[in-house]
Amino acid sequence: MRVTYFGHSCFGVELGGKNILFDPFIEGNELAAHIDIASIKADYILLSHGHSDHTADAISIAKANGATVVASYEVAVWAGNQGVAYHPMNTGGKWHFDFGTVKCVSAVHSSSLPDGTYGGNPMGFIIESGHQSMYYSGDTALTLDMQLIPKFANITWAALPIGDNFTMGIQDAILAAKMVECTKVMGVHYDTFGYIKIDKNSAVAQFKLAGIDLFLPGIGDTLDL
Repeated sequence: MRVTYFGHSCFGVELGGKNILFDPFIEGNELAAHIDIASIKADYILLSHGHSDHTADAISIAKANGATVVASYEVAVWAGNQGVAYHPMNTGGKWHFDFGTVKCVSAVHSSSLPDGTYGGNPMGFIIESGHQSMYYSGDTALTLDMQLIPKFANITWAALPIGDNFTMGIQDAILAAKMVECTKVMGVHYDTFGYIKIDKNSAVAQFKLAGIDLFLPGIGDTLDL
């Protein structure tokens, strides 16, 4: 899969002839100041939960592209109320889209919308298309539910938070990768704020010691996973 990283937990995936964007938070991220938000293509926008550092640019990008927002019921309806197309889902559910299949899985976190209203349960996503499968955990703690994922998906690569404090840190993310039986991980949710600064070289080394490749692309960089 061709993946472009836009900073924090935002990344785009080209899949099945479509552009899938995850958790857009760009204009409020000073580390991503060089990213031209108007140039970002999206047919679908998947939101793991309602916090503003995952939804801040969702509506503007959806309107600019005519994209469909896929999220928990509460987050999806919030998006729909702002005039964009939406598809509501919830934990455990699966839907076949024109680019592939999305299955929603558990995430242990919190969720409120930017206006402070209830944001439903946070979620992770398993995306399957052809012989490729990816797992984006969303913001989450390490949870034994991750052990279930290899029972219904052969994960090619995973996007996991590694910044600690609000989510998993490096060691927990390594355990998560082992639970989902994945040896390729793109780190997300790190360095954006003071609370989640990491030593990148140390992180890569720790993953390597566990037999896992950790990818930390620069903001705006594209790689194949």
